[in-house]
Amino acid sequence: MVGLSLGEKHFIQGGIEQNLRSDGRKRDTYRPISVETGVIPQANGSARIRIGATEVIASVKAELGRPNALQPDKGKVSIFVDCSPVAEPMFEGRGGEELSTELSVALQCCLLGGKSGAGAGIDLSSLIVAEGKICWDLYIDGLVISSDGNLLDALGAAIKAALSNTGIPRVQVAPGASGDEQPEVDISDEEFMQFDTSGVPVIVTLTKVGRHYIVDATSEEESQMSSAVSVSINRKGHICGLSKRGSAGLDPSVISDMISVARHISEQLINKLDSEISAAEADEDEM
Repeated sequence: MVGLSLGEKHFIQGGIEQNLRSDGRKRDTYRPISVETGVIPQANGSARIRIGATEVIASVKAELGRPNALQPDKGKVSIFVDCSPVAEPMFEGRGGEELSTELSVALQCCLLGGKSGAGAGIDLSSLIVAEGKICWDLYIDGLVISSDGNLLDALGAAIKAALSNTGIPRVQVAPGASGDEQPEVDISDEEFMQFDTSGVPVIVTLTKVGRHYIVDATSEEESQMSSAVSVSINRKGHICGLSKRGSAGLDPSVISDMISVARHISEQLINKLDSEISAAEADEDEM
């Protein structure tokens, strides 16, 4: 929990009111963003994202599994977030557990859509090896290294970068299996398929402080919020998911306006991330 004096609170709120935040940014401006890929060699894909003083890592592990009987034509993805006590003392014990669960659920909502998979930003059908019998299960882990606000956007960006870095082994399925019999598979050690991230959205969180909302809020700014809306938006401008925090209600017209602003900002964020991911992968290839 960020402890601020009354004067500090007025300074933050006044700066947002005047569109000049305490770190010099405007209401719709992100802090500097940097990306590293391939930071965990044992994973199928991984990335580190820094947004200002917030730092997170995402890793992707792919394992062969069996599709859900209700969705035989889709693979499975699970997302888990761990908030390290090193990042923030309040993450020690139940505080960290509750935030980890909250972030995991929000990421599932924003990236995977509903239980049916409708609106999913990650194409689950691309994970099928043999319909109804074999699929890829992706286990995505997020780790908060340093926390200075806007964790959901940072984790969403890290997952997008990690998926871009993910190589899934090519699988050959032996013919002849019948009924419920599991076919034999040959998993290549040399051939890998790059995960298609063209449809993976970014998450833009708009945090309402006073009468205005801001993007990429710091911890101090978040301590003054009444509510926050996180919108996941893909390259085509389609909304893949939406999540709300805070006890204050929001008028539907305000939410509609926030979504419109998030759409505009998402274009800039996607372009920035694409540039940073390409540069990071080029650096990784040179090493």
